[in-house]
Amino acid sequence: MSRSLLSIEELGADGVHRILELADTMAEVNRRPNPKVPALRGKTVCSVFFEDSTRTRLSFETAAKRLSADTMTFAVSQSSLSKGESLKDTIETIAAMGVDAFVIRHGSTGAPWLVDNWTSASVVNAGDGWHAHPTQALLDMYTVRTALGRTGGFDGLRVAIVGDIKHSRVARSTSAAFHAMGADVTWVAPRTLLPPVFHEHHTESLDDVIGPDGSGVDVLYMLRMQNERMTEALVPNLREYTSRFGLTPARAARLAPHTLIMHPGPINRGVEIAVDPAELPGAVITQQVTNGIAVRMAVLFDLLSADADPTSDLERPDFA
Repeated sequence: MSRSLLSIEELGADGVHRILELADTMAEVNRRPNPKVPALRGKTVCSVFFEDSTRTRLSFETAAKRLSADTMTFAVSQSSLSKGESLKDTIETIAAMGVDAFVIRHGSTGAPWLVDNWTSASVVNAGDGWHAHPTQALLDMYTVRTALGRTGGFDGLRVAIVGDIKHSRVARSTSAAFHAMGADVTWVAPRTLLPPVFHEHHTESLDDVIGPDGSGVDVLYMLRMQNERMTEALVPNLREYTSRFGLTPARAARLAPHTLIMHPGPINRGVEIAVDPAELPGAVITQQVTNGIAVRMAVLFDLLSADADPTSDLERPDFA
């Protein structure tokens, strides 16, 4: 068991399976009338987000509190960083207050690895640049696992990840996690929205991936256009992008009943998804958000509980 969670590749297939199985226990905790257990009582988790976030930050904070950990939130705009303090000095200062785990989101690729070298606390990568977002990948795996009942793995599962892959840390981490679980992954995007070097199967035809009767894909994972990371126009216009790569009403009507529709959020409605997800029987987008809490509880427990038995304190539903 590693001290930190920085990438899916470092976690490995065994680690992915371990977290997913532990998430089952955490999901059971979350279904209780009082979803709180003393598993991490006395531990302190600090969120350090250099980029805006709603889902990930709140999900981690909720996960830590449900495990009875103390939480700290570092406000970058109100910190000494605005006075010229370095990231290293900031991390060392916070660590000196008795932090057991840092949850880091940063716009620069590799920043969580630097933080991991500067502290003895655990570090969880909550997104670094275009590079990695391992807990998003884990909650995606857990969502597929529970929705399709695939507890034994994803062998033979056909996954299409569609959209702005070039700027997406989610696409990279989720692809790695799907591979670790045995799934077949296809990237669907125009060449301008692909990284310079990649090893995934690629196509520019979403219609070919879906197939004439909708049976060509089991998981359709839609990505938003990350305009905040773009410095140039990479598609002619959004209307053409939607017509070629969006989930339009015609494509949605063709999907097989079992096909899962996923999105990491936030959704640019009318662009990558041109229908109301609530009207799609295979949409599991809100389940992804719900599952994120259980998965992040599993990650924090895995990193901070040492050799604790997950069936001990977690079985105390009357804990308050």
